[in-house]
Amino acid sequence: MLESLLLLDGTLPDGSRVDLRIAEGRIRGIAPAAGRTVGRPLAVESVGFEEAVRSGAVARETTIDLGGRLVLPALINGHAHLDKTFVGSPWQPHRPGATVAERVSAERAIRDDLDVPVGERAHALAAAMIGFGTGTVRTHVDIDPAVGLTSLDALLDLRERLRDTLRVQVVAFPQSGIVASPGVSALLEEALRAGADAIGGLDPVGFDQDAERHLDTVFGLAARYDVGVDIHLHDLGEPARFQYEMIAERTRRHALAGRVVVSHAYGLGSLGADDVRRVGAEFAASGVAVMTNGPAGPMPPVLAMRAEGATVFSGSDNIRDAWWPYGDGDMLAVARQVAYQSNFRTDEELQVALDLVTDSAACALGIQDYGVHEGAPADLLIIDSPSPAAAVAAHPATRLVLHGGRIVAAQLASAHVLAPSTLDAMATRP
Repeated sequence: MLESLLLLDGTLPDGSRVDLRIAEGRIRGIAPAAGRTVGRPLAVESVGFEEAVRSGAVARETTIDLGGRLVLPALINGHAHLDKTFVGSPWQPHRPGATVAERVSAERAIRDDLDVPVGERAHALAAAMIGFGTGTVRTHVDIDPAVGLTSLDALLDLRERLRDTLRVQVVAFPQSGIVASPGVSALLEEALRAGADAIGGLDPVGFDQDAERHLDTVFGLAARYDVGVDIHLHDLGEPARFQYEMIAERTRRHALAGRVVVSHAYGLGSLGADDVRRVGAEFAASGVAVMTNGPAGPMPPVLAMRAEGATVFSGSDNIRDAWWPYGDGDMLAVARQVAYQSNFRTDEELQVALDLVTDSAACALGIQDYGVHEGAPADLLIIDSPSPAAAVAAHPATRLVLHGGRIVAAQLASAHVLAPSTLDAMATRP
């Protein structure tokens, strides 16, 4: 394992040029780039940035000259569905559905025909995410009477196998509803006992037709097992607005501030400005965050919600599965999509888009000690980009990814590889 790494002349998001000393998986020192003699290892192998990217590996003590390249904290994918993806299996033509229920039905039919196991497909997509610079992913995993805990077991196994390369949060997700699917409540409880990190929900009104029972089940389990809540909510207009109120009220009642997320929140894109401000203020006061990935529905007004103090962040959502044929796992592309749909143009606005997949996502997911500062885990993304705004607006050709102070992936122009140490770790984990 790498014991010491010195990154020379990197550019932080605030524009400052610095050297970073990394040891034992953490950032141990940050100094102005001009002061390179301070804290430099006595014996180092010096390599250029492109050489490090090409090789995907470095020696026990190494110096890499970043040449002013941008240094970001590892990206965060705040909402994914690793168990659903077709990545790693043959292409599947999309089967359309006009409603959530119709899409759930189509997904079940496709799921039954797939011959590549959940664990293999999830692993293939996770590897792609690592390569793009993701350090943490929150993945929802289907819990229903047909699949039971089978997919959950596969994702918990993957979480363990990838513990040295990717942090995985697992949400027990009732894709087929709770009230509408007898037995799911008990399965969700089993999932939490088995090790799921959070409890999910799905359209308490639009799908389950009983918001009280649905939310009481979700929040009751969250309180009993001391986990967070992450609810898919696609409903629009007035039904969405009063569900937001119910979620905020239960968040306060169960003392879950900072641990509750409304994912998608399409309804915020269908409400008037005054209602949006009221919901934003209520979410800020109660500690409810909002996740948006941009496509497929009216988008929450990111700036308006943030202006009220609410936390807004992003995730990829579905990637090449029965719901959505697009995507590759690149969170900078997701940030770009959200920025595009929000009509972000200024550097300040584009930096907000980057914040949705970095600091705000870390806040929403409860990730401690996140960022590029002394003492933080050395989970970094180093890219050929002059600024955070440029990183969002244009696809960086070169990336170097560190997790726990080790190079785990590298991308140079069109070449995209995982570091040998990463492949070894993935292969040898039980």
